Amino acid sequence: MTYTRRQRSSLLYQIQYAIRNPDRIRPYVSRYARDLVLRASAPDHVAYYREVMRSDVTEKSPFKAVGSPTEESWLRNGLLQFEYLLSHGLQPRHRVLEIGCGNLRAGWRIIEHLDAGNYYGLDISPDILLAANDTVVRYELQDKLPNLHLVRDLTFGWLPDDHFDVVHAHSVFSHTPLEIVEECFAHVGRILRPDGFFDFTFDRTELAEHQVLREDFYYRTETLVDLAAKHGLEARFMYDWEKNPHKQSKIRITVR
Repeated sequence: MTYTRRQRSSLLYQIQYAIRNPDRIRPYVSRYARDLVLRASAPDHVAYYREVMRSDVTEKSPFKAVGSPTEESWLRNGLLQFEYLLSHGLQPRHRVLEIGCGNLRAGWRIIEHLDAGNYYGLDISPDILLAANDTVVRYELQDKLPNLHLVRDLTFGWLPDDHFDVVHAHSVFSHTPLEIVEECFAHVGRILRPDGFFDFTFDRTELAEHQVLREDFYYRTETLVDLAAKHGLEARFMYDWEKNPHKQSKIRITVR
């Protein structure tokens, strides 16, 4: 089961982790100091995390900015996401919206599979979207006419009703406070087709919900299921995803 059995925000856990992993102390302190500076100048979480992405893209790489230490792991993780969607019936005729598309880790394979114009990718980071443009060029996907858009929220106000067969968000809510998750739930039902679905991953805990450095958020399954129901959505835990080599869990949302 892919859930954390520890509360990573607790002082006891952090001390024990430091004792077990002394080589991680310096990177953690560096990250903590950076995040203090970024939070001090950011008016909200979106602005803060946009700066986190800018820092990671420029100081590390677009691959590491989306959570892949190497290009090989980037390719492997993207293939895992794509093959899961294929196994759940993704067809070339479908319209797909990817929230937090990043540099198209899964997106380039989805774009290649879909009919031209059927892929929409959203992200809050202009830096990672520039890297996404590079990925389109690298894999020669220009004729597929992917739609890549910079956004400041998850209200989807500029998108049409009942438009998307699949909405997909991988490793997005793991970096998102609950009020932004709820913002997404409040609006995603409008843009989903009646027979469409919205898949998202999250860092799952069966203990108290918590966050680490305002970057990593851990939620209980029932919290997200109940929040979806509040907005007229049906949410179910995807047990078949649990067999995959990934640390996050997955929930699927449909319109009631």
